[in-house]
Amino acid sequence: MNFLFVFNSILLGVGLAMDAFSVSMANGLNEPYMSRKKTLGIAGTFAFFQALMPMTGWICVHTVVTMFRWFERLIPWIALILLVYIGGNMIYEGIRAKDESYESGGLKAGELMVQGVATSIDALSVGFTIADYNVTMALIASLIIACVTFIICMAGVSIGKKFGMKLAGKASVLGGVILIGIGLEIFITSFF
Repeated sequence: MNFLFVFNSILLGVGLAMDAFSVSMANGLNEPYMSRKKTLGIAGTFAFFQALMPMTGWICVHTVVTMFRWFERLIPWIALILLVYIGGNMIYEGIRAKDESYESGGLKAGELMVQGVATSIDALSVGFTIADYNVTMALIASLIIACVTFIICMAGVSIGKKFGMKLAGKASVLGGVILIGIGLEIFITSFF
C-alpha cells in the first residue's frame, strides 16, 4: 500500500460521496432538529453502502462479470426510480403537513436504507476500476471510501439542519426536489 493508492481511494471516495452528501443535506433540511445519534446513523448508513457496493462490484468482476455487465445498464434507472419515489414522498409530506412540528416523524429506517442503496448503486461499477486489486487492497479501498463518505455525509446533514431551521415548512419540499434532481442527474449523466 502506497501514498498513490490511498490518495486515489480518497479521491474515489469524494467522487462517490457527492450524491450521498446531497441526500444527507436533504435529510437535514427535512429534519432540522435531528438528534446526533440519527445524524451518525445516516452518515454510517451511507458509508456502509458506499463500502459495500465497490466490494460487491469487485466480487462480480471476479465471478459473474457477464451477468453484471447486463445489470450495469439498469443502475441509472434504479437510482432514478428510488430517488424520485423518496423525493416525491418528501414533497407530498411537506405540502400535506405544513403546520406539524419537525420533532415528530422524520426519516424512517426503511427510507434511509433505500436512500443508501440509491445513492451508492453507481459505486458497483467501481468494482471494475479496482478489479486488478487483490482482495485486501479492494477491501482497504472500500473502507477508505466509507470513511470519506461518513465525514462528507456528517457535514451534509449538519449543513441541511442549519438551513432547515431557517426554511421551516419549506424544507421538506426543498429536500424532495433535491432528491429528484439527484436522481435525474445520475440518470442523465449515465448516458453522457
